[in-house]
Amino acid sequence: MENEFNEWVAKNVPSQNGKTILVTGANTGIGYYTALALARQGGHVIVAGRDADKVKVAIERMKEEGAKGELEPGLLDLASMSSVRRFAEEVKANHQSLDVLINNAGVMMPPASKTEGL
Repeated sequence: MENEFNEWVAKNVPSQNGKTILVTGANTGIGYYTALALARQGGHVIVAGRDADKVKVAIERMKEEGAKGELEPGLLDLASMSSVRRFAEEVKANHQSLDVLINNAGVMMPPASKTEGL
């Protein structure tokens, strides 16, 4: 007998009530749909991205698409260690725990660069 939960699809995401979830790169692409699926199941989702306006638009769109959980904007530039540290301190100050971390953000074929602060 085949298990009905053997596919990683949105319809199989269990309740996320009471969970705090951080998704990087959540304003577009796979990150957006991951954050949306988790928020539809009641999770408190921190929608992290580099551009505050794009994060705000993504949150508004998620609400229109049926997000039930709380959606919190997070401003984070993973190319800057000072931004990462600042963001981590904000998350620690505003949340007792972080239940799920989805490190989604990425760029395909970027030009060579170095992370600021390393």
